[in-house]
Amino acid sequence: MNLQKIGLIGAMDEEIGLIVSALQKENTTVKAGIQFHEGLFHGRRVVLCKSGVGKVNAAVCTQILIDRFGVDGILFTGVAGALDPGLNIGDIVISTECQQHDIDVTALGFPKGTIPFSEQSVFAADRGLVDLAYSVSESLFPGRSVKGRVLSGDQFIADRGKVIELHAEMNGACTEMEGAAVAQVCSMNEVPFVIIRSMSDKADGSAHVNFAEFTITASKHSFMIVEEMIRSLE
Repeated sequence: MNLQKIGLIGAMDEEIGLIVSALQKENTTVKAGIQFHEGLFHGRRVVLCKSGVGKVNAAVCTQILIDRFGVDGILFTGVAGALDPGLNIGDIVISTECQQHDIDVTALGFPKGTIPFSEQSVFAADRGLVDLAYSVSESLFPGRSVKGRVLSGDQFIADRGKVIELHAEMNGACTEMEGAAVAQVCSMNEVPFVIIRSMSDKADGSAHVNFAEFTITASKHSFMIVEEMIRSLE
């Protein structure tokens, strides 16, 4: 895949800190309150930014990357809560597709997660980027990577019953707060993307015990995958 300029997004400082340190920065631009760092990352032209938490922040950030900076591919890296019971902290989910779990217009007869009057509610990631991310992840962390659906909502899920529901009813592998917004904007603009999430917690109410402790480790795993992907892109 020949990507000339890649957008790299994380929601929090911890999720982009290692990339910032490795980036050969050429210019920093502030737009809509978001810092966009342009430069070279292992010889590849990239634009790096911290979107902020939540779907609106992620959508705004993604559209700016496309319109203002002309990126032709987007990688979102960071942490998430596991929904698949087979996933453990530190395991990796590579998005095959993304959907918003907190859109609920079931009172009007729409299935949960459906965007009313829209042709599309589930947004597929680029197959080439998915395969590359999975291959790299498996080489770094053998047996700890899965391809699956990333569910997004403006909620921090911390209830075991909700975890079971999202996994069973919406086929979610993990849950977070930005990926589906990035996916929708990329799909609307026909820009390839993939979401790479390392599990920082089990989304089961134990986050107060392990989220802060494991976010740093999980973010490091995500960084290692993105770094190797950038090196591997032709």
